[in-house]
Amino acid sequence: MIIASESPSVLRRPVAHTAIVATIIFVVAHVVLLLGITTPDKLYFDEVHYVPAARQMLLPVVEGPILNPMHPPLAKEIIALSIKAFGDVPLGWRYPAALFGALALVAVYLGALALFASQERAIAAVLLGFFNQMLFVQSRIAMLDIFALAFCLFAIAAFIHGFRQKRPQSAFALTGLAAGLAIACKWSGLFVLATCIAIVAVISLMQGWRTRFADANAEDWYRPDLWPDFRLSHFVVCFVLIPSAVYLASFVPLYGFSFADLIEAQRRIFADNTTTAIAGHTYMSAWPSWPFLMRPVWYLFEKAGDDRFAAVVFLGNPLILWPALIALIVALRDWIVTRSRDAFLVLAFYLGPYLAWALLPRTLGFIYYYLPAATTASFVLVYALTRKGAPRWLLWAFVAAGCAGFIAMLPITIAAIGTSMATFNRLMLFQSWI
Repeated sequence: MIIASESPSVLRRPVAHTAIVATIIFVVAHVVLLLGITTPDKLYFDEVHYVPAARQMLLPVVEGPILNPMHPPLAKEIIALSIKAFGDVPLGWRYPAALFGALALVAVYLGALALFASQERAIAAVLLGFFNQMLFVQSRIAMLDIFALAFCLFAIAAFIHGFRQKRPQSAFALTGLAAGLAIACKWSGLFVLATCIAIVAVISLMQGWRTRFADANAEDWYRPDLWPDFRLSHFVVCFVLIPSAVYLASFVPLYGFSFADLIEAQRRIFADNTTTAIAGHTYMSAWPSWPFLMRPVWYLFEKAGDDRFAAVVFLGNPLILWPALIALIVALRDWIVTRSRDAFLVLAFYLGPYLAWALLPRTLGFIYYYLPAATTASFVLVYALTRKGAPRWLLWAFVAAGCAGFIAMLPITIAAIGTSMATFNRLMLFQSWI
């Protein structure tokens, strides 16, 4: 086997080595994400909702209604701390997004390393996650999604690590901790926690039925001897009590210990996330269209000079995210035919955060809701590109192609670079992208 054949002993690499690589990823990503981040020098797109809410949190006494009550407070609290540290200026608004974007890439690295037991494949996953364009754009705007994404990816990394262990209690407790933090930023963090719960529940149910594969092997996604000491009490602590405690703690700085206010806050969030009575939006799109990149969201498009426009589009890199759909089919085939554990995990953490949107009655949707699935698509791609029989150069050729697509999109990704109308027209391949 090619890259995929690297020995499981990689999992036992010195912690120091992993920490060094993770630190390098963080520092490089952090620096790159900060370049030009203060352009534009005014609030744009949904910053007009979240930055005022963060400002309100800094007031000695909050007068009037709580701003932006339709989302949990943690991400806005982090933005508020940044404003306090750097001032009420563009860097203060957006620095936390760059910080958590870099942390998200570290989480991709840790998740891929736990999944593939290969430094090479883990680095490739990080690059694909960066070049997919979505993470980059969301790491440079004061919105909530990048915070939830980073915590979700750490939850996924911890779960994948625990999945391979005989005693997963510690890793699954970290999963619950990270998932609780994600939910405290945005309720969509529930989707990753629900995916983890579903995996554990299905495996426990099959074990209860004493299910066995006739030709069982060590790489099966299900084994009857998996987690022999993981009990119901462990499940409740890891996946219910820990995330609940972390989530509820995030409301204390805003509401104190008022039980009535806490309940009302949950009611308001629930009502907003389940309502169908929301007006349409120019850039709204339905969840089945997101993987096909049919309708982007233009965060910014304004004249900056003679034939120069400052532009930021949340679209996604077609050279990465369209081929990911083929990779999904490959992984699905391997899970069904060979019962591949890696195929099962990459499918679960792509489809779980994505298909959960189909269950919500809310009619208003945007392609940036696809961000978690688009990021974990890097796992799916690395899996498909490094299967047995694939040439070793294929993975890096694909990464290079993704990089080329990312560079081509920079004029409509970084407002500080800007675009001409000719470049804009050249990049808009479809009328629905405008």
